[in-house]
Amino acid sequence: MAPAPERAAPAPPPPRGRRRAWDEVPRWQIYLPLSVYLVFTLVPFYWILLFALRPAGSTSLVPWPVTFDHFEKVWTERSFGTYFQNSVLVGLATLVLTTVVALAGGYALARFDFRMKRAFMLGLLCSQFVPGALLLVPLFQIFARLSLINSLGSVIIAETVFQLPLSMILISGFIRNVPPSLEEAAWVDGCNRFAAFRIVVLPLLRPGLIAVGSFAFVHAWNHFLFALMFLSDQGKQTIPVGLDTLMSADSVDLGALAAGGIVAAVPVVVVFAFIQKWLITGFSAGAVKG
Repeated sequence: MAPAPERAAPAPPPPRGRRRAWDEVPRWQIYLPLSVYLVFTLVPFYWILLFALRPAGSTSLVPWPVTFDHFEKVWTERSFGTYFQNSVLVGLATLVLTTVVALAGGYALARFDFRMKRAFMLGLLCSQFVPGALLLVPLFQIFARLSLINSLGSVIIAETVFQLPLSMILISGFIRNVPPSLEEAAWVDGCNRFAAFRIVVLPLLRPGLIAVGSFAFVHAWNHFLFALMFLSDQGKQTIPVGLDTLMSADSVDLGALAAGGIVAAVPVVVVFAFIQKWLITGFSAGAVKG
């Protein structure tokens, strides 16, 4: 009978002196800076809620009794209901146009080689360094000739154009992560290029499209300059311009301003709360290679 094989001796435990660097840091040195950062982050939000929910003229540090008079005032008297609808329209239209056009351009950058491709991508990157204020005069002249001044279409077009360069670069990075062999297999099965892209590639781009579309929506929702310059009718203004109307040279209605700020911030917070999983996945996919 053959002897049983000898068991290997267990590995000795690591010496106590060789601990990882983060294990040697006391917990209070981690929690204290985080607590200070949390206080500086949350106190301004609490201050906004305090002014929005407490009665006018109150100096209490606790919003009690709670009142929604400021929200009713900005929504009805200050036309924030109209501003909200206009902002939703501009944000959604910018999201759709930016995503569709950037998807086509990003696919071309990722799958085709053409002359001056690197120069073109460099131009896209350099365009991000040009502030929108420098282009207000030529944009105003172009929109005036197209009869788009005082129209939400002018704001939508301007927002889409300024979002496209970065969106195209990001989507091209997402498409490069999809192996071309998947499309080639679809071609062998009888699909043309568009059908192969729609069936094979497009479902894999969902996290990236959500990431790009969400940032296009948030930028259009928060942008102040284009709406201020291209829209003169109060009934066509957006929420950022509406917030500006709550401040005058003589006085500021802090309660109404705080309520308007909450109305402007809540939709963006809700959107990011629902898409945060896709957002993180999308940017992780785009960061692998590109």
